Amino acid sequence: MSTDAELIEALRQVIDPELMVNVVDLGLVYSINQTDRKVAVEMTLTSPACPAGPQIVQQAKMALERLEDVDEATITITLSPPWTPARMTDEARDQLGIF
Repeated sequence: MSTDAELIEALRQVIDPELMVNVVDLGLVYSINQTDRKVAVEMTLTSPACPAGPQIVQQAKMALERLEDVDEATITITLSPPWTPARMTDEARDQLGIF
């Protein structure tokens, strides 16, 4: 099985095309669970009407399924709790110029 760090690192490759920051540092990933060779991710979007939602979901699925120990990734979008900028890492804040 992939380690949690490997799964998170794979998701760091997924960039929100509007903000140009990865989904992990934006705080969009709520949970990652791996059972055998299947990974389930629960994540959110920066807004319910995010036009990049389908693209982000597809990229997250592909990033995880590129890992040697992952056969299938399921990405579930939830809007509860809603995303807020408080979920961002300091690195994401620096990239976006938020102090």
